[in-house]
Amino acid sequence: MNNSKNPSIAKGVDALSIWLFYLIALIGILSIFAVEYREGDNIVQSILGIKKEYSKQLFYLGIYSILGVVILLTDSKIFTTMANLLYALGIVLLLATFVPGLGKEVNGSHSWISLGGGFNLQPAEFCKIFTLLALAKFISRPETNFTQPKSHLIAGSIVVLPALITIMQNETGLALVYFCLFIPMYREGLPPSILIIGFALGVLAVMTLLLDKYILLAVLTAIAVVAIILLRRQFKRNRNLLSMIILSWLLASGISVFAVPYVFDNVLQEYQARRIYALVGKDYVRHHGLKAEVQTLSEEDVKHRKAKAQSTDYNVKQSKIAIGSGGLFGKGYLKGTQTRYDFVPEQSTDFIFCTIGEDFGFAGCIVLLGLYFLLLYHIVTIAERQRSAFSRVYAYGVASIIFFHMAVNICMTIGLAPVIGITLPLMSYGGSSLLTFTILIFIMIRLDADRHMILR
Repeated sequence: MNNSKNPSIAKGVDALSIWLFYLIALIGILSIFAVEYREGDNIVQSILGIKKEYSKQLFYLGIYSILGVVILLTDSKIFTTMANLLYALGIVLLLATFVPGLGKEVNGSHSWISLGGGFNLQPAEFCKIFTLLALAKFISRPETNFTQPKSHLIAGSIVVLPALITIMQNETGLALVYFCLFIPMYREGLPPSILIIGFALGVLAVMTLLLDKYILLAVLTAIAVVAIILLRRQFKRNRNLLSMIILSWLLASGISVFAVPYVFDNVLQEYQARRIYALVGKDYVRHHGLKAEVQTLSEEDVKHRKAKAQSTDYNVKQSKIAIGSGGLFGKGYLKGTQTRYDFVPEQSTDFIFCTIGEDFGFAGCIVLLGLYFLLLYHIVTIAERQRSAFSRVYAYGVASIIFFHMAVNICMTIGLAPVIGITLPLMSYGGSSLLTFTILIFIMIRLDADRHMILR
């Protein structure tokens, strides 16, 4: 028998990626166990009965491992062939959440589809995979010249469309994840000036929160006037320079006076706005929350709203206490008081990182971060050894999504970012999140196994 016609599943498969995947996932299950375990619990019965979150996560990991094997046995060409169709399916599923009777509201979010029997599907999670595949498909086409603005606009539209729909579902956190897919575009030739403009817009948005909008408008006007005075001799050489300065001033003024207030009033949920205000050291109630409503609310309602606003950073404060109490080497596994007694809300999902901080201290956090950065470094190495642009863009997209989730989640737990519901990759409890990262990573491993091929 000719063995070349019956290749082993292990042929070309990157073992280190798989080891890191399972190592981080198992650390996550142990962390979820530390959150839920109580003295006297029958661990075997809980696991066999799938009654606890840690037993469910272990069950998910087992089922998704089978899916991972199926992906490794799949022909890599199917991912390029089906990319556009899967993207269209993802958009349809996102829109289906708005259909009465099909879409389901969970915690104020309209991003779920009820499948019956207590099972729900969140299309925005899976659409990240479909969007990345479609983006890689477009960039890798022979007719795509990614140095042209037209190609930049099309690629940007592929990413922005599902992000906008996700924002309409009140899932701002998930929507932000899509924008990290611009990172693979820079690797393929997107001009750095776009990154600079994006950073400038971010700084402008923060300044809008820190300063009164009219003071900021005066500052922007002064900057424009100074620029005109300093660059007036250049106007003869570059006739468009004055127009660019005026256009930049109009754009910046529009963002600070109209766009940012509109986002806070109509896009962000109130708890997200409060957390962002708290992050920059501003009182949401005084600057935004009750000014327009105070005359229509009863005194009791006003007190309730103020109390709610003052307690918006409760989760983060408890998380900081948990991480800080761990010290250098931690209190020891299953010995964390913050962890064991439910002081931190959502600890097995959004705030799972503080379990590591309390039980294993600073050293444990460094080890976990080391594993994540080793995984990210290895994924970038995998991306750079691809012959196919499709595989390279996809691998960079996987690294970008994992990095964004990891960075934002950890910054949330230590108070450096607003709490927007971003999970910690492979560690946070949740079937949808674990399934998404399993599919992302195993498709990358499958593509890397065929890195000698040119996929389009």
